[in-house]
Amino acid sequence: MSLFDFAPLPAEEKENNSRPLADRMRPQTLDEYIGQEHILGPGKPLRAQIENKHLSSLILWGPPGSGKTTLGSLIAKASGSEFIPFSAVLSGIKEIKAVMADAEKARQFGRPPVLFVDEIHRFNKAQQDAFLPYVERGDVILIGATTENPSFEVVSALLSRTRVYSLHALTTDEIVTLLKRALATEGRGLGHLHLQISEELLEQIAIASSGDARSALNTLELAASIVQGGEITADTLADALQRKVLLYDKSGEEHFNLISALHKSVRSSDPDAAVYWLARMMKAGEDRLYLARRLVRMAIEDIGLADPRAIEQAIACMNTVNFLGIPEGDQALAQITIYLALAPKSDASYQALNRANSTIESTPAFPVPLQLRNAPTRLMKEMGYAKGYKHAHRTENALTDMQCLPEPLADLTFYTPSDRGFEVKLAERLDWIKRNRKESVAPTD
Repeated sequence: MSLFDFAPLPAEEKENNSRPLADRMRPQTLDEYIGQEHILGPGKPLRAQIENKHLSSLILWGPPGSGKTTLGSLIAKASGSEFIPFSAVLSGIKEIKAVMADAEKARQFGRPPVLFVDEIHRFNKAQQDAFLPYVERGDVILIGATTENPSFEVVSALLSRTRVYSLHALTTDEIVTLLKRALATEGRGLGHLHLQISEELLEQIAIASSGDARSALNTLELAASIVQGGEITADTLADALQRKVLLYDKSGEEHFNLISALHKSVRSSDPDAAVYWLARMMKAGEDRLYLARRLVRMAIEDIGLADPRAIEQAIACMNTVNFLGIPEGDQALAQITIYLALAPKSDASYQALNRANSTIESTPAFPVPLQLRNAPTRLMKEMGYAKGYKHAHRTENALTDMQCLPEPLADLTFYTPSDRGFEVKLAERLDWIKRNRKESVAPTD
């Protein structure tokens, strides 16, 4: 017997073993398709088109691994049309004309075939124009797939004859669902291996894929090929990803430990520690908008009026992160983290609100003083509403000696500025107001 003799595999198993897991696990029906609910959910236009078998040419625009090719195939299958895949990378005008001639003949004997053009943005203007007469006559249903903005990469004549559907990168939860399906599925998937893997590690694979289902399934397949003992561990996954795996439970203790470390490092004016903890959380896949929101809170709670621009910068950062996404928005998070760490610190306004809340809880709800009330009716004027009101803008310094707190609270102080940053100037202003208030006399209305 030769060393190279082996028992032949059944044809189906041989085919499955030779194809990547991501290809084997392509959904077979629309019900298996995960994600893109904004266009495929019940009652959505594309879903209705597919179910009614009333298809028109369209462009699928989305990031890698968002399911464009799979969706194109399922659309053809659901409509009962022949699916013809076509790559812009490998084809030119000659190939376009040849496949279109075949499609024109096929159209005469039934439904127009679905011509799926992958990476349609790679065709130049002349090549894209070659599709136009066939699309106009309805000889083919053209489905173009692109990762680039069709407004810039697809000729206007073709755009006007198609409808563009935008696909989103899959969410972490959606990719975890796909990974679990692959682990549980016999034949096409990895179900026969009976692999064990924790929910945290599945989430790490999903996070590392950045919304790309193909990438996530490739990682899982590689990890399965090097696993020892039937369990995919953090070390196994680190080998598959070729980088350290940072275990991180977004709803567990480590999540709160890290955000606490970031907040307290900013409060302690330690930019190096603050950036380190920020990077740890981003590397582990923390939601960037969550981080942005927490940094806005730090600007309010720990810096406050010591640097009034801190909140402006934090809000600008949040908008930038939302606009740019990952990874470009990460630099904005680092920038605002350093800014907040170096800014002068004050919790005076935070404490002022706490004191006001404490007073409200421990005292009756005193009525609004009559001089502060509006008097839009004659009766209200007769009852003394607005009597004694002094209009600040009618005095030289825009100051009056009018009491604005309820009388029982008149001597209370809620806001005491710190001696740091801009609050030094606010303290000076407050002292000036107190000195000059008694000298100001405003006429009553």
